[in-house]
Amino acid sequence: MDNQLFDYSPIVEREPIHWPDGARVAFYVGLNVEHYQVDRPSTSIFPDTRALAPDPLNYGWRDYGPRVGIWRLIESLDRHRVRASVMLNSDVAERYPQIIRAGRERNWVWAAHGRNNSILQADMTPEEERAYLTEVIGTIEKATGRRPRGWLGPALTETFRTPELLAELGLRYVLDWANDDQPYRLNVPGMLSVPYSIEVNDIQLFVGKSLSGPDFVRIVKDQLDQLHADAATSGRVMSLVLHPFVINQPFRHRYVDEALEYVVNHPGVWVTTSDEIAEHYAARTE
Repeated sequence: MDNQLFDYSPIVEREPIHWPDGARVAFYVGLNVEHYQVDRPSTSIFPDTRALAPDPLNYGWRDYGPRVGIWRLIESLDRHRVRASVMLNSDVAERYPQIIRAGRERNWVWAAHGRNNSILQADMTPEEERAYLTEVIGTIEKATGRRPRGWLGPALTETFRTPELLAELGLRYVLDWANDDQPYRLNVPGMLSVPYSIEVNDIQLFVGKSLSGPDFVRIVKDQLDQLHADAATSGRVMSLVLHPFVINQPFRHRYVDEALEYVVNHPGVWVTTSDEIAEHYAARTE
C-alpha cells in the first residue's frame, strides 16, 4: 500500500523556517531512559547469548545505564546547561524514580517511549493499542507532573493507527520517522513529525559500527557544520541521540562532553528541546 501518513515534500520547495534569535540550527539531546525485561531479548552487545533467559551479559550491559551511566551524563548536561528531551519508558517511573526526580529538578521534557523497550505495539489490535497508549501516557504524566507532548516508539515502531490514537490522547508530535531535517505536518490533524536521528545515535555508531570516541566527536561536528551551512535560508534540526549504557561507559564519556562543548559554543545554534521545536514550528505554520 502507499504511505498515507505524510506527503512527499522536497525541502527546497518549502516556506523558510526561522528559529528564535536568528539561529540556523535547533539542537536537542534525545536522552533515552529505558527499562528492559530480564526474560526477553533486546539490544545486545553480544548476540550469541541474547536468546537466553536470563541473559546476564546483555541485560547487565543495558542495566549500566540507569545504575551508573546516566548520573555521569547528568554531570555533563548540567555543565553545558543542556536540558534533556527524555525518551521515557513509563516503567522507569516505578523502577528508577530517582531518575525522574533528577529530571524534574532540571526541568527536562518527557516524550513517551512506550512501557518498556521489551514490548512493541506493532501487533496490537486498535483496542489493545489505545489502552496501552493511555496507560503509558497517564503513568508518565503522573510521575513527571507533565503530560507528554511527543512520542517515540520502542525501536521506533508504530502501527498504522498510532499517530491518530496519540492525537486523541493530546500528543502533538512523533519522532519515529527519521526522514527529514525539518519538522513537518502529518496527515493527522494536529500532529507533526520532528526529526530524530538513527545515525547520529550512539547505539548505531558504537555498537552497530564499532566506531571510536574520536570518530563520534568528528561525526557530531560534521553533522552540525553541514546542517548549519544548509540552513542559510531555512532552519534545520539536529538531534543527538544518547543511551547512557553506551555513551557513558567510562572510556567513552569524555567524547560526549567534547561533542557538547562544540555544539553549545557553535554560532547560530538554538540549544532547546524537542517540545519547544514542535511548539515553535506549529505556531508559525498554522
